[in-house]
Order: sequence, then C-alpha cells, then structure tokens
Amino acid sequence: MPRWEFIALAAALMALNALAIDIMLPGLQQIGASLGVADENARQYVITAYVTGFGLAQLFFGPLSDRFGRRVPLLAGLAVYVAAAFACAFVPTFGALLAFRFVQGLGAAATRVIAVSVVRDTFGGRAMAEVMSLVFMVFMIIPVVAPSVGQIIMLAGEWHMIFAFMGFVSLAFTIWTWRRLPETLHASFRRPLTAAAITDGFRIVLTNRVAICYTIAITALFGALFGFINSAQQIYVGIYEVGALFPIYFAAVAGLMALSSFLNSRFVGKFGMRRLAHGALLGFLAVTGLAFALSLLGPLPLWLFVTLFALAMFQFSWIGSNFNALAMEPLGHVAGTASSVQGFMQTVGGGIVGAIIGQSFDGTVVPMAAGYFLLGLAALGMVLVAEKGRLFQPHNPPV
Repeated sequence: MPRWEFIALAAALMALNALAIDIMLPGLQQIGASLGVADENARQYVITAYVTGFGLAQLFFGPLSDRFGRRVPLLAGLAVYVAAAFACAFVPTFGALLAFRFVQGLGAAATRVIAVSVVRDTFGGRAMAEVMSLVFMVFMIIPVVAPSVGQIIMLAGEWHMIFAFMGFVSLAFTIWTWRRLPETLHASFRRPLTAAAITDGFRIVLTNRVAICYTIAITALFGALFGFINSAQQIYVGIYEVGALFPIYFAAVAGLMALSSFLNSRFVGKFGMRRLAHGALLGFLAVTGLAFALSLLGPLPLWLFVTLFALAMFQFSWIGSNFNALAMEPLGHVAGTASSVQGFMQTVGGGIVGAIIGQSFDGTVVPMAAGYFLLGLAALGMVLVAEKGRLFQPHNPPV
C-alpha cells in the first residue's frame, strides 16, 4: 500500500467516529421533537450513548488485536458499526435510538484502537508523530463537512436519512479496508489471549509514567472538547442565533485544526514532539484563560468567541497528535493493549467530563470556557509529572 493511501485509510477509519457524532449535530433538535424528547440537554444523550459504547469496547479490541492481528477484529468492529447505523434509521423510540447508538459505539471502538495500533506497528518516534499529524489532518475533513452534509440531508429529507447515509459511507470504508489493508502485526509479536497475558499487558501500560501521564493529560483536554461538542448546537444556534450557518462556523474551526495538524507534520521532525506540544499547551492555557475571564464579565460577542475558540483549537491539534504519539512511543511491544487503554481513558473519561460540561449549559459560554481552562491546567500538571518538572526537553533524535 502506498504511504498516501495508508494515511488516507487510517484517517478514514478514525473519521468514522467523528462522522457518527458531527453529522447529526444539525439534527438533534428534530430528533428530539420527532421522538418526544422535550428537554434540550437530554437530546445530548444521542452523543453520550455512542461515546460510552465507543469507550468501553476499546478495552477489549486492544488485547484481541494483539492476539489475532489487526485485520480480523477491525473488520468485525466495522460490521457492527454498519449494522447499527442502518438500524438507527428505523428506530421507533428514543430509548431504541440510544441502544443502537451504544452498539454503534461498540463497533467504532475497533476503528480507533486498531488504526492507532497499525500506525505504531509501522512507524516510531518523530516519524510516528508526523504520520499521526497527517492522519489527523485528513481526519479533520469529516468535522469540516459532516455538519454541512447533515444540514443538507435535513433540508432535503429528515433525520432518519442521516443514519442511512452514515451506514452507506461506513460500508464503503469497510470494503476499502477489506480489500487494501494488510496485516501489520508480525506473527512473532502476537500475545496470548490469557488472563495472565492481558493483565501483564495492562500492567505495562498503566505503570509507564510517561505513557499514563500523557494519556491522562489528553483525556482532560478531550473532556473539554466533548463538552463543546455536546453544547455546540445550543451555543451557536441558541446563544448566537446563527441558524443554518451553524455548520459553517463548525467547519471553519475544524478546517483550522486540519491546517494546524499539517503544520505539525512539517515541524515535528525538526523541533520534536515535546517542544511543539508543550509550547502549544501553554498557548492553549493563555487563550482559554482569557476566554474564561472575559466570559465572567459578560456575554462574549460572536466574533470574539469564535476568534478565541479557534485559536485554542488550533493549538489543540498540536497537543493532541503529539501527546498521543508520546503516550504510544514507549509501548510499541504492546501497541494494541496500549491503544485500547489510552482510547478507553480518553473516550470514557473525556466523555464523562464532557457530559458534565454539556449538562451544565446555562445559556452562556461560561461552563464551556471554564472547562477548557481548568482542564488545560490539569493537563499541564500531568505533563509536569511525566517530564519530572522539565518542559521542552527533546528525547528523540530527528528521523
């Protein structure tokens, strides 16, 4: 497989997760109205149910992929995702929708765990950070276009068609994976699927100071991001009354994150993961701290909110791809288990924190701004523990 196709396929697999969340944001109001859900905050459970299933199943796909290789568990997870997406298009009740969304998340877990494992099987060090940045850049195309696609579907039809569209896209990606993705885990690196081997794999991951601290740090930041995703429609449409322009504002920020990821892929080989990520984290804190302080003084005008939020998310891209690479770097011999533990913590931990932020929505941007700043501080604390109090110290030579 050519390098460009490898990156595109890894990004497509990870993007199925973003697709499952972002494409339905314009339809949350109609979904609630159609299925008799009056409480606006309760409609967010369509996202929460998916994220919960997505996070829990990652603990299982990691050990499975370390034992049976990457292809078989990945294709099984994709099959579950496709079936659940089509099932969501025919649900009669809100409870049934939440159940199938949970199942869809279970299947999607394979895409996240195994896509990262495949990259780690193939690359290491700064090369891995570069590839992950390019994967993230392509991955961010989905948040750019998904809300707009969802809006178009809502204008042309109704919300059931969003899930049908999701099913056909995921089916196409499944066929692409089946036809083109090779097995990347060498037979000699496969681990037995026994309680002792699984426990030992989890022990290796959880006791590595650098890996676990960077995982907790990115979990905190993902909590902030999930908090925004949960309340994005309420902020843009409810507070700022942008109406049908909501997908455009959402896409603009996602596009800026894609640009940031591309720049990171160009710079990381020269400057290293730590210098770029640590600098971006400090910048992230400065911007989100300013946004939080200003939000306490009164309502932020739309232009100021978008500017500060875009600056924060530009730096988020540098933090995310590099922190994930730093967390995976020392664990190549247990890449599947490492990816599953890290994915579980980031998704479930971030999802719970994000749900708390989303449910705290009070008609202002204060809860979201507070979440971004305070969780950024928590991430900085974990980075200091990982690096024994010293930032910006490169550990890997250029490759």
